[in-house]
Amino acid sequence: MRFRAMGAWLQRRAENLLALMLAAMFAAFMLQIVFRYLLELPIGWTHELSVALWVWMVLFGAAFVLREREEIRFDVIYGAVGPGPRRVMCAITALALVALYTVSLPAVVDYVTFMKVEKTAYMKIRFDWLFSIYVVFAVACIVRYLWLGAQALRGKAPAAFDPTAAGSGV
Repeated sequence: MRFRAMGAWLQRRAENLLALMLAAMFAAFMLQIVFRYLLELPIGWTHELSVALWVWMVLFGAAFVLREREEIRFDVIYGAVGPGPRRVMCAITALALVALYTVSLPAVVDYVTFMKVEKTAYMKIRFDWLFSIYVVFAVACIVRYLWLGAQALRGKAPAAFDPTAAGSGV
């Protein structure tokens, strides 16, 4: 139970960090508007910061905040079958994704470490730091799909799609 409580605490902190990134991106965006249109002094670092934060938000959010039930699926097929076929689909998907991410990981790490020679134009952020979140994302996906695949092989089927619980995203 202690492990579950620690996981829930870490989940909330990941959500907090994602919210802070969104707030910083919004502040940079608003600053860019003020400088460009009110003060007529365009600045580039705000755009660069917004793009960097967007990349980090998407990959960090997908790695640590997005829950398995919130992922995109082919719901027409997935929702039409019972627990047994859902388990098989989950195991096949997990195996394929673990294999793809694992095979690509050495090349990804090599590319990210190679990018230390480049920096962003305005803020001079090294590209290896900027792109390092992809390595974290790939490792998190490997761990997540190993877990989901193991759960499917143990007989636990993923939850069926419930259209009454689906949100609009708004």
